[in-house]
Amino acid sequence: MTVAAVIVAVDAGAAVADADGVPGVRRIVDAAWSGGAVPIVVVGPDTDGVVAAALAGAPVTLADASAGRSSALLRGVETARELVADTDGWLIWPADMVWVGPETVTSLIEVHGSTPAVVLRPMFDGVGGWPLLLTAASLESLRSLGRDASLDDLTAGRLFGDAETRGLDLGDPGTTHDRRTAHASLPPYVGPPEPTADHVHEWGAAVADADDDEPVGGPARAR
Repeated sequence: MTVAAVIVAVDAGAAVADADGVPGVRRIVDAAWSGGAVPIVVVGPDTDGVVAAALAGAPVTLADASAGRSSALLRGVETARELVADTDGWLIWPADMVWVGPETVTSLIEVHGSTPAVVLRPMFDGVGGWPLLLTAASLESLRSLGRDASLDDLTAGRLFGDAETRGLDLGDPGTTHDRRTAHASLPPYVGPPEPTADHVHEWGAAVADADDDEPVGGPARAR
């Protein structure tokens, strides 16, 4: 089971804006990595190199989406699959959702392991949030929209196809409050009211077994 994180950063300046002392996109990448998402792709224009600079040393791939070949969303998903061919889930993560906790990422991945055909959406206080976890079936719907696919299509459900969808109450205010809410002003984090999955799947074993003295590379550039 491999679940990628696709961080959609269509505005480079906003992506690197401060998020409680850290560039927002870097905070997201760190949460995705800590939560178990592999590979991690940041997609969007970065003509001035500010996003790359914010992600120096991070385990992430940058995919440029400024050439107009496809939507940023499609470009990011396809890049993740090129990096890891057996990727079967994609966390779609708008770059303004900077407060999502790594525990939320872990919970989504765990539930995906036991329900791989279900599109998952984290909930907080009855409101649907981000990141959405898309399935392989959703990928086909995404490709059918091609370069016009957008995050708005996700919120309208147009990329789910016939897949079952499920909301998960994960108690994370960062899933519904974006960077416009200061971190100190977020509602309290309460965590999920019950275990989100029957068992824990192991992922990233190869990373865990790697030599800790090896330097962390990145960001890489997608083709």
